[in-house]
Amino acid sequence: MDVVLKRRLGDNKVYAIIAVFIIIVILLTVIISSSDMNHAYISEDYLTDGWSEDIEARENSYELLNSWIIFTYLNDDVNYPASITVTTKKTLFMMSESELMDETIKTIKDASGQGITIDDATKISGKRVLINGEHQTRYVVYNGTDNSSGVSENVKVIGETWNCGVSGTSIICIGVAQITDNLHSNNSIVTAHWEKIIRDKEGTFGTGEYIGDDGLLFNVKCH
Repeated sequence: MDVVLKRRLGDNKVYAIIAVFIIIVILLTVIISSSDMNHAYISEDYLTDGWSEDIEARENSYELLNSWIIFTYLNDDVNYPASITVTTKKTLFMMSESELMDETIKTIKDASGQGITIDDATKISGKRVLINGEHQTRYVVYNGTDNSSGVSENVKVIGETWNCGVSGTSIICIGVAQITDNLHSNNSIVTAHWEKIIRDKEGTFGTGEYIGDDGLLFNVKCH
């Protein structure tokens, strides 16, 4: 009996050592893959009409179980500014679609600290496929106002997210475009930058200028 018990205890120790070894391998794999993860970005080929990356605004953090990098793109239009952030995240376990959307909406609403107020009643949500045909995304669109300049300006906001199985990353994109210029006493509505942000071949968001294959979010490259 003692011999059997000792043998079982010995087996348990072996299993424990194997389990610890496996955990160490997983953690090392995460660390190595995180430091060399594919970053989602918008190619310079599509950064036209005043759009460019703000390299100084690039942010990254390579942590043990949660690594991320953010690319920021701006339009240099003084009267109708617009911006896009493309965030790539890599975690030990890939986030679910619902978790990604929850985080996207939270990030959009946190923009209230920067003077942007979102109108929840205008929320539109749906799905679409990106230009590469490999990723179906989930998106949410809001109307809002930007009071950061001391004058209330109308803005439109989109959050779009998906998981990239090829690179093992989760992507969150947020685009904001000001469509009024009340600061300079111009009451017209200008949506050119907004159209450039959301445009796609299927005309998901409208007809006319909303149809094309050069939309910025439509062309995000993640692998």
